[in-house]
Amino acid sequence: MRATYKDSGVDIEAGNRSVEIIKKKVKSTFTPNVLTNIGSFGGCFEFPKDEYDNPVLVSSADGVGTKLKIAFKSNRHNTIGQCLVNHCVNDILTTGAEPLFFLDYFATSKLNNDVLSEVITGLATACRENNCALIGGETAEMPGFYGFNEYDMSGTIVGVVDKNNMMSNRAINTGDILIGLPSTGLHTNGYSLARNVLLNRFDLDDYIDELDCLLYEELLKIHRSYLPVVRDILKKEWLTGISHITGGGIEGNTNRILDDNSKLDITWNAWDTPPIFSLIQKLGNVPLDDMREATNMGIGLILIIKSEGLSELTEFLNKNNEKFVEMGKII
Repeated sequence: MRATYKDSGVDIEAGNRSVEIIKKKVKSTFTPNVLTNIGSFGGCFEFPKDEYDNPVLVSSADGVGTKLKIAFKSNRHNTIGQCLVNHCVNDILTTGAEPLFFLDYFATSKLNNDVLSEVITGLATACRENNCALIGGETAEMPGFYGFNEYDMSGTIVGVVDKNNMMSNRAINTGDILIGLPSTGLHTNGYSLARNVLLNRFDLDDYIDELDCLLYEELLKIHRSYLPVVRDILKKEWLTGISHITGGGIEGNTNRILDDNSKLDITWNAWDTPPIFSLIQKLGNVPLDDMREATNMGIGLILIIKSEGLSELTEFLNKNNEKFVEMGKII
């Protein structure tokens, strides 16, 4: 018997072809600070130290959860990469940081270069939009480890904030106001619940009247980045905290940045919950507490501000055509 690596399920040539396919997409994200080319053993980034008084590096790693199952079933992979990058950008944004570079991990049983190309296109698009270099990554072919035409992916982001501007240095006090910025939908959380309820009743190609679109279009909406909206107000003294609403919901995530003496007073009827959340709750007879814990309920980011900053923030958001809701306060 003669066995080769390719016979065992790993195609080195296909892997090399994938590098060539994605080179231009990845290079399109490079900033002048990137010092290495694609294919190096490590990505080198020249840190712009002169731009900061006391720079602090901020990092985060995440995935997109079972939203991947929707991509597999619909065979549409172009938004997944954008969701991953934007999720990570939002996570470090809560500290006051802006991104420098991003690294991805993509693993599958058998490499499909068409799928990989779609995923990398999404990663590159979001990196360009967030001024973040896609500096490196790993593509792993692991026979028998994943299901047919399935893959897994995760990302790591590194950003920077001047120590004087870190959100953790600011005090959140009684009377501070909660300003919610809308999500595009589920973002990247609550998909196990959504799949359990919706895919037992609909096909992904079904047009859903309540959603005014095909089901897969709703479920693959991009997890938006809030950096373009928030970047210009990060140094405002009236901004006291930022909460990214992911798994755990509005309360679970926002409580993470409060001290033991502070609580949330949320006005839950201050905004209209988008149809996707109402549909899941209605069809699945899901308890309201479960909905609020598993999903963002239509609010993707919360800005906590001093009351004296409300007028300026309102003017800023209106000028930038950003919808928002005054959704409660700190007590």
